[in-house]
Amino acid sequence: MTKLSLLDLVPVTEGGSVSQSLANAADLAAHAESLGFTRYWVAEHHGMEGIASAATSIVLGHVAAATKTIRVGAGGIMLPNHAPMVIAEQFGTLDALYPGRIDLGLGRAPGSDGRVAAALRRTLDSDPNAFPRDVLELQSYFADDGQTGIRATPGAGADVQIYILGSSLFGAQLAAALGLPYAFASHFAPAALDEALEIYRHRFEPSAVLDKPYAMCGFNVFAADSEAEAELLASSMQQSFVALRSGNPGRLKPPVAGYRDSLPPQYRQMLDGVLSATATGTAQQVGEKMAKFTDRTQADELILTSSIFDHEARKKSLSIAASAFADQVSVSA
Repeated sequence: MTKLSLLDLVPVTEGGSVSQSLANAADLAAHAESLGFTRYWVAEHHGMEGIASAATSIVLGHVAAATKTIRVGAGGIMLPNHAPMVIAEQFGTLDALYPGRIDLGLGRAPGSDGRVAAALRRTLDSDPNAFPRDVLELQSYFADDGQTGIRATPGAGADVQIYILGSSLFGAQLAAALGLPYAFASHFAPAALDEALEIYRHRFEPSAVLDKPYAMCGFNVFAADSEAEAELLASSMQQSFVALRSGNPGRLKPPVAGYRDSLPPQYRQMLDGVLSATATGTAQQVGEKMAKFTDRTQADELILTSSIFDHEARKKSLSIAASAFADQVSVSA
């Protein structure tokens, strides 16, 4: 049966604060745990006023302390921003504090521009083999196999589950070659989803980690008691995408009725493209769309995400989605 999980961008709302966003993150993770979600992930972003998860490992420690059983992890750490040994130490520490609950999703995009990369004291490597090398180095630290000649403490022997993230075909090829689970960012970059999944499954090489492919897909959900209310909730995230694509990102804005219809055609078309892996509506509408997406992708796991301005409305949306998806699964069974 397809599992459900949660990706949280830890949004900073207009008029809100980073402190409140972090408190909301812990509360949202506990809520996801109560709904039976498998894992809660946050993503590394830098220089983004509307995202509070830049210090990703610290946020994960905060969330893990507020929960008991749900897995917590990065979806993901942008490895070009870091020395692999530092990530081994950070996530080895998390594993020591919360054993058996830590995930580490790895992406190759820097998640920032050249100015931010310079501020991070990183020189981005244009060599396409740099990311695979860094992944192997990181695995070596966790395995404590001596290949690097250095022992990561904490980190050596840590039970951290590694995932390869992607929004193109590169990550699918790497995850398949290394026999690792694969998470596709279809919640904002769905264009290559079907081809990436086909490549991953066709080329998968069994490993000590996995004996068969395991694919996770990102999916946006905006659920409410009425379709109109759900559309209203979705407008905050729509505003964020328009702001990002127009070079003016900022904090998450309050919902605006009729927002999408007020946009020029080119922005409506952009939203329809990047947010095609989205369910917006009532419980029945959302459940049907989630089931249809799962049938199409044969995903082992859906990782749900949605930037909703009101925290309680966001929790309610997740509750509706989880219940609706369970109903769809029981009907199909």
